[in-house]
Amino acid sequence: MLNIREETISDHNALRRVLQEAFGRDEEANLVAILRANGKIRLSLVAEIENQLAGHILFSPVTIEGIESTPSGLGLAPLAVLPGFQRLGIGAGLVVAGIERLRTENCPWVAVLGHPTYYPKFGFVPASRYGLQCEYGVPDEVFMVLELAEGMLRGHSGTVKYQPEFSMF
Repeated sequence: MLNIREETISDHNALRRVLQEAFGRDEEANLVAILRANGKIRLSLVAEIENQLAGHILFSPVTIEGIESTPSGLGLAPLAVLPGFQRLGIGAGLVVAGIERLRTENCPWVAVLGHPTYYPKFGFVPASRYGLQCEYGVPDEVFMVLELAEGMLRGHSGTVKYQPEFSMF
């Protein structure tokens, strides 16, 4: 049975392993550790199956460069599922749980840099529809946003900036 809950301190070592195995490298695990140490995590959820951590999703603040009137949003990154548990709906469960939680907390919008056929099923659309681009110069179809408060992004264009820690990797 899948259980999705907030990360706790006792999860940190297991989360590091999930991130390392899911991505096959240390960068994402190091990024999460640095974001955590710097107090930049807004929401961090884990997925458990039979008391084993199988997945993780993290949201941290993002802004639109030079536009103070637009409320800050959150960036979804990273999303990770252990290889042995992939394609079982765990990642989707984490995305849905995260979005539902952020809606209740009045988060206005979420950005994601991800697979162009995966995230649209959750309502994400190319950020370019709102005149937004990613600071990392990625292809249009992989940078997406989801308005959680309708109309929040209308009339606001610019470059979405992630936390500086992301540039370290």
